[in-house]
Amino acid sequence: MELTVLGSSGTWPPAGGATCGYLVGHEDTHIWLDAGTGTLANLQRHIQIRDLAAIVITHGHPDHFVDVVPAFYARHYGGLGDPHLPFYSPEGFTNALSLLVSEDGADVMAEAYAFTTLRDGDRFQVGPFDIRAFEMQHVGVNALGYRIEAGGAVFAYTGDTGPADAVVELARGADVLMAEASYQDSSNLLPFHMSARQAAEHAKTAGVGRLLLTHLLPTLDPEVSLAEARSAFDGPVELAEQGMTTVIGS
Repeated sequence: MELTVLGSSGTWPPAGGATCGYLVGHEDTHIWLDAGTGTLANLQRHIQIRDLAAIVITHGHPDHFVDVVPAFYARHYGGLGDPHLPFYSPEGFTNALSLLVSEDGADVMAEAYAFTTLRDGDRFQVGPFDIRAFEMQHVGVNALGYRIEAGGAVFAYTGDTGPADAVVELARGADVLMAEASYQDSSNLLPFHMSARQAAEHAKTAGVGRLLLTHLLPTLDPEVSLAEARSAFDGPVELAEQGMTTVIGS
């Protein structure tokens, strides 16, 4: 399995950057996992828009989904993809998304995308990928993290969440956990995001092989986040840096 980071900034992008979005690939099947600001442009550095097998969204906050709108335009009006691309997301999201685009009252977004609503514990397949949804703890929206398995490798992604037992269950024994790390020790911690140290503590409890930190606020020094995470987790800790590609599993 291969992970490419299309963007990893929390809430807003820095100059030249992008918010959260990732490309997960295996055996020529590609999933767009979260679709934050700027990630569609970066996705096209790696694959064609028409080559997507599915879109998987963690929750309905703009820094995780807004680029599905220009992707809709490209596929539906630009002819850059077949209709009814599989699109997976939590409850309370797709109706609002469809309202962003209308064509004489027709739900044209639902012509481009085949929407499937997910709940905690739901499991689905996309090509070689076996994916399970886990309910996360976030504010004001239904939020899911995903455990993705393919080719004997396990990749876990929290999306946005505060500290929760479900993060440990999501990540149990995973080769790689990519966890949000919005805060640092000096931050005013809130229950719906994690700090780098909290992400590392969850990784340690879950027994993961490697930890990737994502969703860092652009105003933070990432080296501080790395140091705080490394002090709480003995395994490898890295930043999910925009443009990086990493292999998950052997």
